Amino acid sequence: MKLSLFLACVLVSTLVLVSGHTFDSRLDEHWKNWKSQHEKHYTEDEETHRRMIWEDNMRYIEQHNLEYSMGKHTFTVGMNQFGDLSTKEFNELMNGFLPVEADNSTEEEFDEGDELIEDVGDNEFDEDTESDDDLRSATVDWRSQGYVTSVKNQGQCGSCWAFSAVGAIEGQWFKICKRLVSLSEQNLVDCDRGNGNFGCRGGWMANAFRHVIRNNGIESERTYPYTGREGGCRFQRRNIAAKIQSYRAVRRHEKYLRKAVQKIGPISVAIDASQRSFQFYRNGVYYERRCSRRPNHAVLVVGYGRENGRNYWLVKNSWGTAWGDQGYIRMAKDRRNNCGIANYAVYPLVQRNQC
Repeated sequence: MKLSLFLACVLVSTLVLVSGHTFDSRLDEHWKNWKSQHEKHYTEDEETHRRMIWEDNMRYIEQHNLEYSMGKHTFTVGMNQFGDLSTKEFNELMNGFLPVEADNSTEEEFDEGDELIEDVGDNEFDEDTESDDDLRSATVDWRSQGYVTSVKNQGQCGSCWAFSAVGAIEGQWFKICKRLVSLSEQNLVDCDRGNGNFGCRGGWMANAFRHVIRNNGIESERTYPYTGREGGCRFQRRNIAAKIQSYRAVRRHEKYLRKAVQKIGPISVAIDASQRSFQFYRNGVYYERRCSRRPNHAVLVVGYGRENGRNYWLVKNSWGTAWGDQGYIRMAKDRRNNCGIANYAVYPLVQRNQC
């Protein structure tokens, strides 16, 4: 009996050592507060697993910010609602841009007869008349002009494509019709099927624009609120809150993206958001040398500027205000298309007679 008990104790001790289930007691109160803040509830087994991941992320955050203080990074990171997710889990859950669908998509639709829309043509893109000094000092922030609704939260649904597309439509509807209306992402999640978009499993902004064109409009968030789950289509034409005529793709270069943001307004883009540094971004200009140019997440560029000698894109995300800088991130600009931000840029076109 004593031998059996001894062997059992040895086995338990060995399992603890092998599995590494030893927690930093100094973080006990932080862990408790974090769970309370984000309303996290686990089974006993889940608690162990999630605490391990959370502590590993805490160590990463501490190390990154130490290196930031030494000048090794241009941005800080911080704990947020994604603290109990591994990078793999985070990407599977939150990032729903489908580059394969985008590559297979017709990337440009444009009504050449539409003279009512202020458009950025190829000739304008090719003629860069601004001096280097102008470019360094240039700042655009469409939020201050009324083009941008408040930061939204896609929840645990890979619907970033819908939020990016809706943000671009909201901006153009305001520009032409002078009304800022919060439009319905759920309308797209539920109704835009069989078009290369897959609800909470990902999609592509140009396909969303096509859907809005085919259905002669999109509802508002008020009449078709967001649930964060796929459901049956409840679209009603009598509740249409905005329309678009067509859409256009931006040529794949940061110079053209800058012209589009400057002349058109908020632009839908896709980025590589797969790195842990993006998962926990807090502040500063985000430059990630490990970023690829193969995007997996859709966002909205609402401006650009310069901070501490570094050019940046001002980007609106759809993960709520607890993430990043009140829901925004400043991403490195003019650094060889970091994170592929200029590769899949598109925007809708609104006519005045649609208002």
